Amino acid sequence: MGTPFFDSLAERIAAVDSVVSVGLDPDPDRLPESVAEADLPRWAFNRRIIDATHEHAACYKPNAAFYEDADGWRALRETIAYAHGRGVPVLLDAKRADIGNTARRYATALDDPSDGGLGADAITVNPYLGRDALEPFLQRTDAGVFVLCRTSNSGGADLQDLELESGEPLYERVAALADVWNRNDNVGLVVGATAPEELEEIREAVPDLPFLVPGVGAQGGDAEAAVAFGLAQRERAVGGDGTGDGTDEVRVGLVNSSRGIIFAGEGARDPDRYFDAAGAAARDLKARLNRFR
Repeated sequence: MGTPFFDSLAERIAAVDSVVSVGLDPDPDRLPESVAEADLPRWAFNRRIIDATHEHAACYKPNAAFYEDADGWRALRETIAYAHGRGVPVLLDAKRADIGNTARRYATALDDPSDGGLGADAITVNPYLGRDALEPFLQRTDAGVFVLCRTSNSGGADLQDLELESGEPLYERVAALADVWNRNDNVGLVVGATAPEELEEIREAVPDLPFLVPGVGAQGGDAEAAVAFGLAQRERAVGGDGTGDGTDEVRVGLVNSSRGIIFAGEGARDPDRYFDAAGAAARDLKARLNRFR
């Protein structure tokens, strides 16, 4: 059994002084010419992005939608392994959930590659099918499970804002359920940055769950609110011998930007300048968020 995900994430956040999650969404139609002729263009692109941004990244978040073909899965495995080689955890944005054997198969993305998995450290899941559909993820004590709660897209209100008989919106019930499901201290929530008032409400309801906050960057989310309400206090063991002879506290959570970082260099003719722009965008977002930490 490995180190629990949120403990590893706390260490990473402290080490790089950053809560930036870099979304690795290598849209084939937007990849630069410098990687287009590679054997695995998405892997070649991600490798350069990781090289440029790893000093500022608390986590990488590849979205499974950009890898769902034979070459894509190869690229994703290489990407996760390379990120780990740089000491950065990986959160697979897959939004999975299903029943029975299907859910158990989805959860194998968290298995080690030697056991046929992808080696992801955490995953996003959809709560719509209820707890039994999420159980194969929740029982992975060393893996993080981020439950979709209040998303950034405009259509999210179609269901998430529905008022229950209790008077609470559905997204608040999801947050409360996630808190109950957190028996292994491995559950977080996905809460978008485009509705800061809702971010604050959810944080008040579940003070101890870390959030993954998308929508900062190309979607124009509120960076101050993302930091103020997206991070949860967590104790961290510290000690000169590495075993931890005391504790301190670190605020744990992730604020994600995908297109705003990885495609920051679009328009640059020189490959180095293209990827340098991604590094600068990650550095700038880190500095912007740290003003509010």
